[in-house]
Amino acid sequence: MDYQFHTLSNGIRLVHRHSGRLAGHLAVMINTGSRDELTGEEGLAHFIEHVIFKGTSTRKVHQVLGRLENIGADLNAYTTKEETCIHASFVYTHYARAMELFSDILFNSTFPEKEIEKEKDVVIDEINAYKDSPAELIFDEFEEMLFKGHPLGRSILGSPTAVRKISRKRILDFISRHYNTDQIVISSVGNIRFSQLIRLAEKWFGNRTPNPRTDKRTPFQGAEASRITARRRNFQTHCIIGNHAFGYTDEKRTALALLSNLLGGPAMNSRLSMALRERNGLSYNIESVYTPYAETGSFMIYLGTDNGSLDKALSLVYKELDRFRLKKLGTLQMHTAKQQFTGQIAISFESNLNDALSMAKSVLVYDTVDTHEVLIAKINAITPEMIMEVASAIFNSDALSMLVYKNRKS
Repeated sequence: MDYQFHTLSNGIRLVHRHSGRLAGHLAVMINTGSRDELTGEEGLAHFIEHVIFKGTSTRKVHQVLGRLENIGADLNAYTTKEETCIHASFVYTHYARAMELFSDILFNSTFPEKEIEKEKDVVIDEINAYKDSPAELIFDEFEEMLFKGHPLGRSILGSPTAVRKISRKRILDFISRHYNTDQIVISSVGNIRFSQLIRLAEKWFGNRTPNPRTDKRTPFQGAEASRITARRRNFQTHCIIGNHAFGYTDEKRTALALLSNLLGGPAMNSRLSMALRERNGLSYNIESVYTPYAETGSFMIYLGTDNGSLDKALSLVYKELDRFRLKKLGTLQMHTAKQQFTGQIAISFESNLNDALSMAKSVLVYDTVDTHEVLIAKINAITPEMIMEVASAIFNSDALSMLVYKNRKS
């Protein structure tokens, strides 16, 4: 795979991979998210993602939404703790239309007061719906516990109280502080010549005045492990155990990603799935999740089990963790783990939209994109000793935090 790069004079970066398929994919990713909110702004980054589509200086809300959707395109957006992204998939002949609309949305949105007030109710409904799903909510509350007192611990959605306080002025102030030209990446996968894509980017994004970021994020300094049990109205007991992990620039991140996949990845024969589900019937859903951030990360193991079965389930989890800490993987085990992981990565490259989003994130973090061959080489370079070192650092039982949602009657 060949990636092409270009930087506009104002610092906005462009990355492209040619694809001969009918659909084109375009994303604009900004290096800002919920961790960049000030106290009192909780939920603001995500709220902006909602209201940025609610009208520009030249378009009403229905014109914004209809500009791409009327030609059968898919327009969407999302917010994480460290980035905000707008993306679209469309017939490749409509690249110019998509690029122009993205520019209009990002730079000319007017944020009408009426739409802001209306959208507050929508976002609060989203928050309440999330609270009704303990299997999702527990991830947010675990990271709040893991990164206690730090912006990384904040819920991306915010709280109803914080959302009600959002104003047009706060929206504009946040955008002014964080939508910096040197922190914006335009990513494309589609059937368009790179020279033509550059001309479109220059036309619609190149005239923005450079405004490089000057403020720095508050680094996470660490926190002690904690264990909390909450009583809730659940049919199941939900549990997460986990620890702080490696950030994007840590060389051990690839080994941890491989280890997480082997331990509780999507394959039905993952170590935890075999131990808890297949052999003992204790859990329908068990998974491990590694999420890197700029200077730190989180590693989590989630499981849902019948009330009363948690202790047995956890004993099996700890047994698997200790195996990785105390015994090196054999040659065949290591080979199989790498084959499984690299195969999953190869399949993920088949989704051009996912690739466009991954490319944007990679340019934001590393200012480049690794080819599939480079990724495979990095994975193949992992040794059993590296896996054991990572497991010893992350799986130490004294350093693991735990959050449990127990049924109030159990």
